[in-house]
Amino acid sequence: METEEILGLYDRYERKDASFPRYQREEAGSVVRMIGSDGDPSLVTYSRLSDGEVDAAIERELAYFKALGRGFEWKYYSHDIPDDLVDRLAAHGFAIGDEEAIMALDLDDFPAGSLADGPHDIRRVGSESAFADFAEVNALAWPDDHHDAVWVASIKTTLFEDGERMSAYVAYVDGVPVCASRIDFPEHSPFASLWGGATLEPYRRRGIYGAMLSVRAKEAITRGYRFLTIDASPMSRPIAASRGFRLLCLSRPCDSPGAKS
Repeated sequence: METEEILGLYDRYERKDASFPRYQREEAGSVVRMIGSDGDPSLVTYSRLSDGEVDAAIERELAYFKALGRGFEWKYYSHDIPDDLVDRLAAHGFAIGDEEAIMALDLDDFPAGSLADGPHDIRRVGSESAFADFAEVNALAWPDDHHDAVWVASIKTTLFEDGERMSAYVAYVDGVPVCASRIDFPEHSPFASLWGGATLEPYRRRGIYGAMLSVRAKEAITRGYRFLTIDASPMSRPIAASRGFRLLCLSRPCDSPGAKS
């Protein structure tokens, strides 16, 4: 399948018709917003705005979330219109985050050899103790990021109450947890999405990230998904590309004024 076709499917299933556990999906004209519950962050996942309506739409979303007493993220994609959307968001006080590469892998093209069990000790999270290891690795890998008690509790709830929606894995070296990742399985979508996977610094360059990717790809194929997606950082992008992931577009998180205060 051509990259542009995959991007069109991504926009439809992962943005416009997105569904997240414990989130309320709302449409306001050509803007789709997801309202988080229990402290989960809210966000705008999709918009398609004309040049003449974009400022009013941004002001409407700011007013809507202000009335809820919430900040929110407007996730910008490089093919969104108008072309200066990210500049308009910045002009309204949004904090513009770093670029990430939205990449997709057609699992029909995934090398069969990559699905073979490798030498790494990678375990699926299925117990309280295993989840404690998962949380510990995330806290160490992202000490200044969003992996706080609310985020950890949300992931745990999904894993143990809606296990068909998400799987989590931890990689170990000599019994020490060194890498944690998860994979999300949305209903009614051909895409499974990869999250996390950061390896603690002393254990990098041992092939653990790639092995973690292959384990999750194997599960996605078993579950009947056609594509894998990843929001790839500059560090993980070349590894994903070496496994056959194609660049769909670039994205940037745009946080509303005070969203992370």
